Amino acid sequence: VQLVESGGGLVQPGGSLRLSCAASGFTFVNYAMGWARQVPGKGLEWVSSIYSDGRTSYSNSVAGRFTISRVYAKNTVYLQMNSLKSEDTAVYYCATDLNPSYLRSFRYRGQGTQVTVSS
Repeated sequence: VQLVESGGGLVQPGGSLRLSCAASGFTFVNYAMGWARQVPGKGLEWVSSIYSDGRTSYSNSVAGRFTISRVYAKNTVYLQMNSLKSEDTAVYYCATDLNPSYLRSFRYRGQGTQVTVSS
């Protein structure tokens, strides 16, 4: 399993970023994918998931601002982040548990991409 994130960076409050995650080494279409984030000194925080049947879910802190999607032909999952706030600053990880219906333990993760929201 290999997950490679990209798209992080520095953005002003209220701005937008789109994160990408290129997946390989497993049958992408069969499994739930998602994003988690982490700030120094704290554990991983689940952000969003997209399941094998296309359903999506979001944490309360990002619902209405973030959108997760996946393109099966590219084995890629995206996280569109709008109306960014300073509290969204974190390292964002793409993850999968290789299960079609849930993402709980973030068993497989990429190297992460830094998102910094600051003026």
